[in-house]
Formats: sequence, structure tokens, C-alpha cells
Amino acid sequence: MLTRLKGFLILLTMALLPTFLIWLPFFARLKSFWGIPLPLMGMATIVANYDGPLFMVVAKTFYNPEMIKNLFQFPLPVEYYAAHFPLFPLLIRVFSYTLGYPYAMLAVTLASSFLALYFFNRLAKSFVGKEDSLWLTLVFAFLPARWLIVRSVGSAEPLFIAGLIASVYYFRKGNYWRAAIWGIVAQLTKSPGILLFLAYLAIIIGPEIKRLSISSLAKWPEILALKKVFPILLIPLSLLSVFILYGIKLGDFLAYFHSGDNIHLFFPPFSIFNYSAPWVGTFWLEEVIFVYLLGLLGLSNLIRNKEIVLSWVTGVFLVSLFFVAHRDVIRYALPTVPFLLISFYPTLIRREFKTIMVLLIIPIYLFSLAYISQNVMPISDWAPFL
Repeated sequence: MLTRLKGFLILLTMALLPTFLIWLPFFARLKSFWGIPLPLMGMATIVANYDGPLFMVVAKTFYNPEMIKNLFQFPLPVEYYAAHFPLFPLLIRVFSYTLGYPYAMLAVTLASSFLALYFFNRLAKSFVGKEDSLWLTLVFAFLPARWLIVRSVGSAEPLFIAGLIASVYYFRKGNYWRAAIWGIVAQLTKSPGILLFLAYLAIIIGPEIKRLSISSLAKWPEILALKKVFPILLIPLSLLSVFILYGIKLGDFLAYFHSGDNIHLFFPPFSIFNYSAPWVGTFWLEEVIFVYLLGLLGLSNLIRNKEIVLSWVTGVFLVSLFFVAHRDVIRYALPTVPFLLISFYPTLIRREFKTIMVLLIIPIYLFSLAYISQNVMPISDWAPFL
């Protein structure tokens, strides 16, 4: 019991301490840190970071068009909010009764971050010993810096990634009900959750494709062991429930696809290098190639080690990344990060990397401060959010 409590407290510290250190200069209203100018709005800077206020709009109105129009100042069509899936706002609403909306949002983000690190640690233990799994979890607490940023502001990504890791963890163990439940959590949080279902579908069907091609449809359920894996079908059904909710609340079953420029998938692949694209806007994009490189190297490691589940999940998300045309491509790559870290674990647990990681904490911290200080939505009236 004491050992479990100690492990729990270590993971909790990993989840909370880096975020609190990110918050500290803003909370103290420092004018600058390490030469980086900082806003003097206190914790309002953290709360106002994109897309936190938009999730609070959904939390307070739950997609009610009239409330959105009457209460909030943002010049956005009501359909825009369909891009913000309901689970994260719903949790904000639940905790708002005791914490208020701004701090409920941050509390849900922190709790979700802990869950993500907790399930990553459990997954890592499948590959390395206890001490190395804790080290890998510490690395995951900081890398990439974009991950540290989204778990330090109001963001749905930590809840999504927690659901994703937990679902994969249980799927590898053959516990399909728990895999489905956590897959539903991921799906109700962000639209890319459907990619997890597609990966599972490939894992289930792929090995049996030859048998299916020569068998009658009546035998397919037996070949695919549908009695065991059928809970996975609840993931797309949960997506359907979101669209039904939009049909009821917004009067448009397909409101998500009418939410404006929130869908950043473009054909042909690698359209991100079109510097004139609306959400690109720059030709300084060489680091995107390194994102692809690390992703493909990690995927090749998983395939070589015959990690079928991690390979398919990483591969499906990575392929979708090739079609993303958005300057913030690393945020779209975050679902692959836990599994890529696992793929590189022989390197990451070496003493040399541990030394490098200690040095990297400084630039990670400074980048996080700079990013958060500039990624702020303009809010002139905070009253509707309180």
C-alpha cells in the first residue's frame, strides 16, 4: 500500500509541479523572465489561452445558440462551437459549481494530465522496469514542449490523450470493454478519436483478411471474434451521439463539418508547405520535416519490434498528420508522442540522454512561457465567464 501511495505521489508531482512552475511568473505578475516580456494580467493570461475560453462558452451554454449570441462577445457563428466536442466542457460545467468556470477548466486539465501520465507509466512498465518507466514518464511530462503547454492551460488535449493511452493500454491486454470506455472518452473529447477506432479495426481485420475473402459473411463474426471485440464498436457510436446532440442543439446533424476553418486536413499530403495556406502563413517550416522524421523513425522501431497495436495506432495518426496544413503541426502530432517515446526507450533511458534532458528543461520552460504569453484570446469582458 505504501509503495503504491509513493508511486501515486511521484506521478502526481510530475503532473502538477511543471505546470505550477509555468504558472508562477504569471501568478507573480512578473514584467519579464529571462528577458522574455510577460503580460501583467496574472492568471487571466493562462485562462485566456486558446482555446480555453471557447470551451468555457460551450460549458456555460452547452451549444444553446441564443445563449451563445447573447452572452459572449466572440464574432463567431454558433456552428463554430461544434468543433469543440462536449466531454471536456461538460466536466468544466460539473466542477464550475464549486470552482467557477475558469478554475474548473484548469482543474479538469490538471486532473486529465495526471491521468495521461498515470496510464503512460502503466504502459511503459510493459516495456521497461519500474525505475525506467518513471524516468520515461518524467520525459513525457516535459516533451514535447507543446505538450507541457497544453497541459498548463485550459485544453482538451490532456483528456483526449489520457483516454487514448488508457484505451491502447487495455486493448493490448485484451480488455476490450475498458479499451472501449476509454476510447469513448477520447472520442467525446476530440474528433480525431475516430482514428483510434480505425486503427483497432485494422488490427482486428488485418490478420484475417485472407480468411474473410474466402468465407461467407455468416462466418465473419466468428473469424473476427466479434463476441470479444464488439465493445470497440461503441467508439463510433459515441461519435454518432455527438452528431445527434448537434442536431438537437444546433439544428444541424453535420454541424461539425460546417464549423468553419476548424478542419485542417487537406489534399494532397504535405500541403503544410504551401506558405500561403490560411493556417500556415510562413515559409519557416523546416522543423516540420524533423517532426515527420522522428515520427517515421519511431514507427519503424515499433514495426521492427512487432508491436502491432502501437504500430497501427501510431501509423494511423501519423498518416493523418501528413494531411494537416497548420503551423501548429506539433499539437496535431501529440497523440503519437506517448507511443513514439516508447519506441525510442532504449535511447531515452541511457545516461547520456538523461544529461541532455536536464539541459533541455531550460529551453522547454522558456519556450513555454513565451508561447503562453502570446497565445492569448482578447477578452474585454470577463463577466460571462465567471
